[in-house]
Amino acid sequence: MDLIVVAYALYLLLSIPLTVLVARTLSKHGRTFLTEVFADSPGLANAVNQLLVVGFYLISLGFVTLFLTSSTLVLTTRGVFELLSVKIGTVALVLGVMHLLNVLVFNGIRRRHLAPPAPAPVPLPYPGMPQAPPFPAP
Repeated sequence: MDLIVVAYALYLLLSIPLTVLVARTLSKHGRTFLTEVFADSPGLANAVNQLLVVGFYLISLGFVTLFLTSSTLVLTTRGVFELLSVKIGTVALVLGVMHLLNVLVFNGIRRRHLAPPAPAPVPLPYPGMPQAPPFPAP
């Protein structure tokens, strides 16, 4: 068997479970964020969590499959390990960035939901009407 095929198989055997592990971690702990944010609507919290996880899977597994091929000539076992180290290292870095982006999204959703509502705008007076002083006159 060609060593590049062995490298591809090992790459998939390592990168797909790594992706699943990160996605499950995001799902489990992201649900905690979202149930706090959407305390009045637990169904919405679960739906948003599932949508974020599906998006994570699509982007991550899409990257894993696009990054599968290599033009490197692999002739030795050492070459297999060197190719795998670059590929798995890159996948781990990309998954780390994806994880960070997901955490930022969860935190942004939480912050927006827990922020106090903006004060109502003060209506402007009609033209020609006297304007009230900004503070009481002495």
